[in-house]
Amino acid sequence: MIPAVLRFALLSLVLLLGTLPSGSALALPANRPTPGHTRVAIETSVGTIVVATDDRRAPITSTNFLTYVDDGRFDCVTFYRAARRKSDPGLGLIQGGIDTDARRSLPPIRHEPTTQTGIRHLDATLSMARPDRANSAMGNFFITVGPTPNMDARGDYIGYAAFGHVVGGMDVVKRILAVPTCCGSGPMRGQMIIKPIRIIRARRLDGTPHPTRGVKPWLLGLRREP
Repeated sequence: MIPAVLRFALLSLVLLLGTLPSGSALALPANRPTPGHTRVAIETSVGTIVVATDDRRAPITSTNFLTYVDDGRFDCVTFYRAARRKSDPGLGLIQGGIDTDARRSLPPIRHEPTTQTGIRHLDATLSMARPDRANSAMGNFFITVGPTPNMDARGDYIGYAAFGHVVGGMDVVKRILAVPTCCGSGPMRGQMIIKPIRIIRARRLDGTPHPTRGVKPWLLGLRREP
């Protein structure tokens, strides 16, 4: 016989779990300082998204992303892609970053597959975009809306390098996913945002910035405000 108090506790736990959203909600760091994670606020023209990089499980990819942030390489770029699922337009992904601006790029990084990091492409996952080859990710990233298991590594397929999660502003992500799109080619056909969403700036909320040294080519020739 299970004591009445224990039965009540078990029932309460079942009811609580039943109210939680699906995916990795229990694994997400909260929007506060969390050991092993670094939060970044991505301020856009339609609101702010707060992401947390998983520095322990995906150190290479997280460090790369944070260097782009600390250098200001994501300031004044855009979210330029909204890929909605045909079966459910409320799900998909948004993609942003430096796009093809080589002046802002850092060298490509080594790929960290999901089979190595254990970070799956679930709802609200932060991951690196890349060309169709390994070890090629630089300064473009995407955020998922809904689980996207086809992005995970399996067999000979290397997948994409997931390295964090959204911890605030998922409503902004969904707002961007819903904006009108057109154009594009190949896998991106019809997914390019007609009026790209401006990223005003990206700034880290935790830890000490570690910008690179040297000239920032994308800043050359910009008129400074008085």
